[in-house]
Amino acid sequence: MSDTISVLAIDLGKTSCRARLTTNDAVVGEAHGIGAPGLADADGAVLSFRAIVDAVDRMRIPVPEALAVGIGAAGSEAAPESARSLIGMLRERFAGPIAIINDALAAHAGAFAGEAGTVLIAGTGAVVFAVDEQGRVRQVDGWGPWLGDEGSGQWIGRHGLVAAVRANDKRGPQTVLLDDATALTGTIASLPHWASQTGTPARQLGSFAPTVIDRAAEGDAVALEIVERAAGHLADSCAAAGLETVCVAGGLATHPYFAARITAALEAHGLRERAPNGDALSGAGLIAMNRSLPYEERILRG
Repeated sequence: MSDTISVLAIDLGKTSCRARLTTNDAVVGEAHGIGAPGLADADGAVLSFRAIVDAVDRMRIPVPEALAVGIGAAGSEAAPESARSLIGMLRERFAGPIAIINDALAAHAGAFAGEAGTVLIAGTGAVVFAVDEQGRVRQVDGWGPWLGDEGSGQWIGRHGLVAAVRANDKRGPQTVLLDDATALTGTIASLPHWASQTGTPARQLGSFAPTVIDRAAEGDAVALEIVERAAGHLADSCAAAGLETVCVAGGLATHPYFAARITAALEAHGLRERAPNGDALSGAGLIAMNRSLPYEERILRG
C-alpha cells in the first residue's frame, strides 16, 4: 500500500487563484491564474470552479485524481450552498476529500497553524480574523465593497479616483492622480463606464490602488492622505479584534511603502506584528488534512 500523500491547496481570491500541489509535504507544482468574483456572487460556484481548474492546468504537470483538496475561497460562509455546489463540481475531477473554508481563515491557518492570533488580509477586500486561546473566532470588517472593506485595495482605488474626479471638477485639491485617472481611459468622463465594464467593479477599482500608493510614496499630498487613512482603518480593525499579535497578508501588504504604513499604524495601537508561519496556500493545505483546528465547524467538507 502506498504511503504517498498528495494535497492540492487552492487560494481563491477575487483577483487571483493560486494552486499548489504537494506530495509528502514537498512542493511539486505551483501556479496562479485569474480569480473569481466570489462564491456569494451570481454563478459563483461555476466561476470558482473554472478559476480553480485553470490554475491547476497552469501547473503543466500530471495531477493525481486521488488527492486531498483544501480551498480557501471568498464567500464560502456567506453562500454555503454555492460552496457545496463547488464541492460537487470538483468531485467530478478529484476523487479524494475536499475541504473549503473562507479565504481569510485559510490565511489565518497558514499564518498561525491553528494557534491564537489575529490575521489581517489586505487585498482587493479587507478583513480581520482573530482566534483566541479558547478557539473562539472573531471577524472584523470583511463586509464587502458597499458596506465595509475599509482600507482595502478597492477602498484605496475608489478614493483615489474620487479624488481625481473632484480635482477635475475643481471641488477638491489638485493631485497627480488626475493625470493617472485620465490615462486609464483617455477622459475622465468615461471613468464610470471603466469602473463597471468588467462586471467586477471592486476588482476594477482595486487595480488603481497601486498607483495611489506609488503616488503617496512620491509625496503627493492627496494620495498620501488616502493611504494614511487606509492604513489607519486596517489598524483600527485589528485593534477591534482584541488580540495583541497580528500577521499581515494579502496583495497590498507586498507593497513595501504600504506595508510600512500598516506597521506604523499597528504600532500606534500598541499591536505587535509578526511574520506568518506560512501563507493562505499553507492554510488551505492544512485544512485538507487536519480536522482538529479550532474553526473546524466553519469548514465545509465533502
